[in-house]
Order: sequence, then structure tokens, then C-alpha cells
Amino acid sequence: MAQPNFSHCALEVRAGDPERFLAAMFAPPDRREGLFALYAFNLELARIRDSVSEPLLGEMRLQWWRDTVADIAAGGTGRAGHGVSEGLAAAVAIDHLPTDDVLRLIDTRAFDLDAAPPPDLAAFEAYARDSAGLLNALALAILDVGAGPALQAAEQVGVAWALTGHLRAVPHNARIRRSVLPADLVAAEGLSLTDLFEGRRPPALAAVVARVADRARALLAEARDLRREVPRTALPILLTARLADRHLRRLARCGHDPFDPAMARPDGGRQLALLWGWATGRY
Repeated sequence: MAQPNFSHCALEVRAGDPERFLAAMFAPPDRREGLFALYAFNLELARIRDSVSEPLLGEMRLQWWRDTVADIAAGGTGRAGHGVSEGLAAAVAIDHLPTDDVLRLIDTRAFDLDAAPPPDLAAFEAYARDSAGLLNALALAILDVGAGPALQAAEQVGVAWALTGHLRAVPHNARIRRSVLPADLVAAEGLSLTDLFEGRRPPALAAVVARVADRARALLAEARDLRREVPRTALPILLTARLADRHLRRLARCGHDPFDPAMARPDGGRQLALLWGWATGRY
């Protein structure tokens, strides 16, 4: 089998998902390229929504990936010249990445093409579990970490990370007149999406954001309750919990206003937070 361009995947992740890139660097060297391929593939899916002018084009791209993964499952080496698909094929062959779950990840991303927000927090959390939670489960498979508490903690951390990321992305989504905030919370707090889309930072936004942030914090706490049962080998996947904490604390200091300029400032302490977590075995 031709050697795929793993370095391409690593560079893609470093540029597009730097926090996962940093966490992956704590994985054993022989497993990092598999993680980079998986994370680069996830980036490809995540970018579809903002790169197409209409949902049908997004569906076509998702189908391209379904066909590509089906070919990989049948022993293919990915699309020639497409570094991410080649890297994914190698991760399947070398790291035994389960293609059924990879296909589930693609199907979940169809939600991104739907203009309607999730009806409630439970539906929002379910989407996060089927995207970032499943991504963490796949990453654990690459590290050959067993199921049980490690898998449970990884899924919870993934959901918390996704919820936190969506809160940070509220300003970006508002600019393209999109909201993924749970519709029931928006209605209960009287949040005007028109005001949000026009950049007026309605006061009710903070209440909605706080509710979602509280759920993310609770999920992190649940994952940490399992800490004594989780092997250290799972840490490269779980260290993003420390980064989610940092973002949630900063959001709280900003009054749960994701438009606050402080939320857009670079976080220079990310590497130190990950190093401390790795050194102490804590996530």
C-alpha cells in the first residue's frame, strides 16, 4: 500500500484545529498520524456548512465522503491526490479505525445543513454526542484504549467540548444569520434572533448561553468522576476537558456574552494547561 501523506493531515489539523493538535502530540508517536488523519477528516466535514451556497451542495459533499469511506472499507487507499482521504485509509488499515462509525460521523453532519436550530437542549446534546462524542470514541480506538469508563468519559468530554465550541461560535453563526442555540431556551428567555443576527447583543442571550454552559460544566464533572477508572493512555483524548474549562471560565468572566472582545483574544496558556494535565494525569 502506498504511503499516504500523513504530514498533510498534521498540517491541516495544526492550522484548523490547533487544540486537538496539541492534545494529540501527547499520544504515542506511532499513533499520532492516525489521530491527525481522523481529526483532518473531521475538519473536512465541519467545513462543509460554511463552504457551500446551498444545502444540496453540502449533501453532495457528504455523499462523496460516504462513497470514499465505503471504498476504503472495501480495501481502497483513498482518493488519489486527496491527502485527507489517503490518511483516513491508512488509519483504517493501520489503526483499525471502524468504518461503520466513520460513516455515522458523516451522517451526523447532515444536521449542519439544516437551517432549523435544535428544538431543545437534549437534542443539541444528542447532536454533540453523535459528532464530537463519537469523534472521541474513534480517537480512543486509534489509541487501542478499551471501552468502559474511558469511553464514557471520552464521550462526555466530547459533548462538553462541542457545546462549548458552539457557544464560542455564536458570533460567527450570527453573522451568517444562523443559530444552533436550543429553540426552547431561546423562547423561554425571550431571545430575539433578529437582534442577535443584527449584532445587537440582546441581554437574553447571556441567560441562554449560561444554561448551555452549565450543562457543559456538568458533563465535565461527570467525566472527572470516572478519573480513577480511566487509564492514563486515554489522556490525549481527554485533555481537551482542561481547555473546555478555560473557555467556560472565560465565558463566565465575560458575563456569558460570547460577543465580548475578551472571548476573541488568543489563549496563551493552552500548552501549559495541557502539559500540567499530562504531568499530573488529570483532565
